[in-house]
Amino acid sequence: MTGSPYLSDRAVGIIPARLHSTRLPRKPLIDICGLPMILHVYRRCSLAKSLRDVFVATDSNEIRDIVQGAGGKVIMTRADHETGTDRIAEAARHIDCDIIANIQGDEALVNPLHIDHIVNTMKRDPAVNCAMLVCPLKETNVASHIKVVLNNNNDVMYLSRSDIPSSARTPSPKMLKAYHIIPFRKKFLLDYAGWPKGELERVEYNEYLRILEKGHKIKAFFVESDAISVDTQQDLAYVRAAMQKDPFFSQYN
Repeated sequence: MTGSPYLSDRAVGIIPARLHSTRLPRKPLIDICGLPMILHVYRRCSLAKSLRDVFVATDSNEIRDIVQGAGGKVIMTRADHETGTDRIAEAARHIDCDIIANIQGDEALVNPLHIDHIVNTMKRDPAVNCAMLVCPLKETNVASHIKVVLNNNNDVMYLSRSDIPSSARTPSPKMLKAYHIIPFRKKFLLDYAGWPKGELERVEYNEYLRILEKGHKIKAFFVESDAISVDTQQDLAYVRAAMQKDPFFSQYN
């Protein structure tokens, strides 16, 4: 849907989705317990009480048709975006709201209560322009997990695909990973999308480093979660098994 803006006096969720994926071809449409993955994410986000509306942002007509066919809302975007955040920034221009929650399209087990936690906390603190959920991580040497280190104020200091903090001198240090629910103030999102790529972003292939390199803050909030981004066949097998016991699945299936 393009043209008239969608009116909202609250936060909205935008799920960026592209059809082509290097590791898992046609990932948003992969079947998980009878539904395409993108519909799992959309319907789980729709359960979040803090979001007035949820949209899928995509350049794929096939994704659009499936989401709209299931009653969902879609904003079509350009095909040349390098990151999901750049895609939601384009979509955000069509929406009248204060907060845009970026929920990754491969978070098939995303917990709507976790969306509510971070969005409502952000609503209460106007000084926070960008926030991120983090949760404990025990797996090591998994490049698809974005590891996070924080300062004493729970601001993100760095994000990496490598294991941080290092285990070179301290065996098995506690690690945190990014849980990909990232709300932004709309103005900050649009400003950020206009900045050139940073050097660390190019090295790590993580667009949120662009924010840190510019000297801005990302506030982190802790949750306990077993949700994972689906990047490999092993991830997919885990999510399919977990979905069968998931308490939210029964609410929208």
